[in-house]
Amino acid sequence: MKRLASIALLTLCSVMAAPSMAGEEAPGLTGCAAKRQGIVNQIELAKVHGNADQQAGLEKALSEATDHCTDASLKKERENKVLDAKHEVSKRQADLDKAMKKGDPERINKRKDKLAESRKELQDALDELDK
Repeated sequence: MKRLASIALLTLCSVMAAPSMAGEEAPGLTGCAAKRQGIVNQIELAKVHGNADQQAGLEKALSEATDHCTDASLKKERENKVLDAKHEVSKRQADLDKAMKKGDPERINKRKDKLAESRKELQDALDELDK
């Protein structure tokens, strides 16, 4: 019984640790190398969880990243994502300003939530730009 509990605890610990390890990239990797390493980590997680369909899709993504990813194209893609996010924040801010002029509290709260969401997406895009 004690042995079974030890095995169960070890299994639980490894399952709980796997998601946190999947999002981590190897230190010092940037650009396409970091992107490929992230995909490899996700493949390992899919293997651990026995998700063959996800694993196959990730292996295809890894192949595509290996064949077509360049640091310059990745940087340009991420810069475009930042620009799109900035545009979205500006649009949401204008919507909020408009709602505030009308004075509808329910609408104002909705617009504030949307603006906060857009700002979060912008911050995520900015964080990705540095990777």
